[in-house]
Amino acid sequence: MLPLEGKSLQELVAERLGKKEVLPTREDIGTTKYLIHAKIEANGVVERPDVVGAIFGQTEGLLGDELDLRELLKTGRIGRINVNISSTQGKSSGAVTIPSSLDRIETSIIGAALETIDRVGPCEATIKVEKIEDVREAKRKFVVDRAKEILERFGETALETQEITEKVKDSMRPKEIGEYEGLPAGPGVRDSDAVVIVEGRADVLDLLRAGIRNVIAIEGTSVPPVVAELSKSKTVTAFLDSDRGGDLILKELLQVGDIDFVARPPPGRSVEDLTRKEIIKALREKVPVEQAIAESRGKPVPTEEKTLELERLENSITRLRGTLKALLLDERLEPIGETRVNNLRDLLSKTKGVKAVVFDGVVTQELADLAVEMGVRFIVGMRSRVEMAPKNLQILNPDELRRLKHQR
Repeated sequence: MLPLEGKSLQELVAERLGKKEVLPTREDIGTTKYLIHAKIEANGVVERPDVVGAIFGQTEGLLGDELDLRELLKTGRIGRINVNISSTQGKSSGAVTIPSSLDRIETSIIGAALETIDRVGPCEATIKVEKIEDVREAKRKFVVDRAKEILERFGETALETQEITEKVKDSMRPKEIGEYEGLPAGPGVRDSDAVVIVEGRADVLDLLRAGIRNVIAIEGTSVPPVVAELSKSKTVTAFLDSDRGGDLILKELLQVGDIDFVARPPPGRSVEDLTRKEIIKALREKVPVEQAIAESRGKPVPTEEKTLELERLENSITRLRGTLKALLLDERLEPIGETRVNNLRDLLSKTKGVKAVVFDGVVTQELADLAVEMGVRFIVGMRSRVEMAPKNLQILNPDELRRLKHQR
């Protein structure tokens, strides 16, 4: 029998990490993300109720209604304040710990507010935050260690969940390959607003295994008329091998079709040889067709106006880093709206004349689609989860902005 009976997760985590005392308390453990650890010293004899009273009293109204400690305690966003304090020779010292389910920035603000306390009861006092502990990290360590023990007891004959899932997926995906007007294609080509054009049937299979269903193959070095016609009604990404053959196919696609983006594997690699991770990475790093043409000619895309645009976008994202805020910029890339990231979609849907959205967060497909509806031309975030960028919208991150500037 595994030695789990009669012990809570909290007790097991503490036991595994060698801690004598577990914080937060049992009622807080389900929601706590962080734990503020602070040291307190007072020039006089004080007790726990004095310290707790000073914390609530001297921070009241300091951080506004949203971060008022009494309200946070009522709503469970901070847990019970734990104070261990003792007195000797007329002075008191000890530790304060506060469980928090706020995000890391708001938790840090609460920690900083503690250091503004200068009196406890009638005594002068100082509180210094020593660290903010990620409680979830301790839980993760316990889960990993415990899982290893269980796996050793259980044996290694059973397949992992992921292995089972992948085996089922691999058995089904080849059956998904079909045809579009006689060409090898995935089942999503007809209904999707965007398609990925690849060179051959093996490439289609590889993208299907990666979960990309709106893919069609040219099957040869000559672009079929059906592909050229398809490119005129959909947003098209040409995903071609990084060799001479891929260059020639791209050249013909540019002559007979309407290509929006170009993606290429690493130098010397073929699409059919890529892993799922490499395929997703290559498609996320696709570039607008104009940039791909310029790069193939050994010329930068730039104009003076484009360089200035990139500099303004880069300056904006640099200022926003770590703030969890968003900016809406007009045609001159001047701010016309500012909000927190979680309110970005609401503000964008109500604001006209937005040329660029810059924010400290992740660009999602939903946000990209909304941006296109509102006529936005640039979205700059810290990273992107958009599988297929809508037409006429450029999605950038800080690294891409720097790369484009250097090309200029």
